[in-house]
Amino acid sequence: MPTAADGLAAVDAWFARQGWSPAPFQRRAWAVFRDGRSGLIHSPTGSGKSLAAWLGPVSRALDRGDRGGGLRVLWITPLRALAEDTAGNLREALDGVGLDWRVETRTGDTGSAARARQRKRLPEALITTPESLSLLLSYKHAAQRFQHLDAVIVDEWHELLGSKRGVQLELCLAWLRARRPGLPVWGLSATLGNLDQAMAVLLGGGQGGPPGGERIAGDSPKTLTVRGLCPDQVDRFPWAGHLGLAQLQPVIDYLEQGRTALLFTNTRAQAELWFEALAKARLDWITEIGLHHGSIDRRLRQKLERVCATAPSAAWCALRAWTWAWISRRWTGWCRWAAPRAWRG
Repeated sequence: MPTAADGLAAVDAWFARQGWSPAPFQRRAWAVFRDGRSGLIHSPTGSGKSLAAWLGPVSRALDRGDRGGGLRVLWITPLRALAEDTAGNLREALDGVGLDWRVETRTGDTGSAARARQRKRLPEALITTPESLSLLLSYKHAAQRFQHLDAVIVDEWHELLGSKRGVQLELCLAWLRARRPGLPVWGLSATLGNLDQAMAVLLGGGQGGPPGGERIAGDSPKTLTVRGLCPDQVDRFPWAGHLGLAQLQPVIDYLEQGRTALLFTNTRAQAELWFEALAKARLDWITEIGLHHGSIDRRLRQKLERVCATAPSAAWCALRAWTWAWISRRWTGWCRWAAPRAWRG
């Protein structure tokens, strides 16, 4: 019969084969989850937050010899562009520890055949968005479909907190808690300032619900160097439109300093214009630069995301900075054009 240490032993063995050592905050997250508690993991990007959340329910399933047969873990992502990459990472961990679970995505990009299959039988782990989750909960027999749910993990909670989509997710979580009392809910973020408030809202305590859960901090924040790119003559800078293409050559000079770089913009139009300007100014980069935003055809966008995740090009123009920070962790340069449209405290 499996013992309480079997799941964590499998996790430790996989880490050892990879040449890794679990961080203290990861071990703490696993222990807290295995006690049946909820919480918020706040740690820098690339520090291992996903494994800290994911391997809690996975290790407990290994303890119980749980081989599936219904939804066990619901993973909420704010953007569909993150879903496929996240699914690949979760599957890799399952293969490493030897748990035969299915991991699928359910977003606006999911095909009709997969949607029909999921209406009949959900996988053991489902990665979805607040909008798609709302739709799933509206179906007949939804309560039966979610009756074996063991955990909800909300990725990039700061992106949803305080927004209409965040409220939509809160309503979905309330529906799930009403049918699964004591359901562990975990949030992940790297850029929150109001941690206690963020955790209270996530766990339903902001409106007189149960008391807050466990707040887990990751390793010390990374040291970042931020440099402002200012024009030589401000009085000649074309402020109209705030596109700043007069700074094109200084931006090119900066992008050349690293092997790979990301150029972030606020709108799709800015991303398109910067991509076109870079291509015209540096024809030799035409096969080395890319463009990404949500209006690109789904199949082409998914192809671009796969290419970016496996072999980042010299430069990419993208709409959302944190999206691409997640998809590829091998960028050596970052360029943010114009202030972000929204800040999360």
